[in-house]
Amino acid sequence: MNLQQILTDILATISALGWLAPLAFIAIYTLATIGFVPGSLLTLGAGILFGVIWGSVYVLIGATLGAIGAFLLGRYLVRGWVSSKIAQSPKFQGIDRAVAQEGLKIVLLTRLSPLFPFNLLNYAFGITAVSLKDYVIGSVGMIPGTVLYVYVGSLGGNLAQLGSKIEPNPLLQWTIRTIGFAATLAVTLYITRLAQRELAKELES
Repeated sequence: MNLQQILTDILATISALGWLAPLAFIAIYTLATIGFVPGSLLTLGAGILFGVIWGSVYVLIGATLGAIGAFLLGRYLVRGWVSSKIAQSPKFQGIDRAVAQEGLKIVLLTRLSPLFPFNLLNYAFGITAVSLKDYVIGSVGMIPGTVLYVYVGSLGGNLAQLGSKIEPNPLLQWTIRTIGFAATLAVTLYITRLAQRELAKELES
């Protein structure tokens, strides 16, 4: 049984729980985020089960709780493991330097950008200097991408179509993509500028 089928079965079970369904979904999403399970199928499923508005709310709650859990684990329990995972990544090293100066801004921009792996990034931020407060506030950057995925899921109509290719409204799709591209560009330029500044300081010393 593949992961897609497992997640579909979980969503089907959640759908039968009545008023407990939102709580169960949030709990599953939180655990999935901490456990490196891709959240795309669960996010699409939220649109099918709960609709765009409530589906987005439940996904954001679950993703935020999971992100906080991973952040705290990265900071206090598995710091060495996280460090080994990102040690060879210039992208994460750049983020680490940038966070030291503009923590909230970097968290926000990386949440808007689709090019940074969400689950690993949660742990990676835990070993940076960013405060938990700024980390949580910056997580509002998840909203555009979450709404898009939940909306796409709501177009599917039923769990049997989960994961099938459904095209959302073109205007909404390109709006989200534009936001993501702008965030990616901003992060890249900002990190590059900081890296160049630090290199110049090293050369001067």
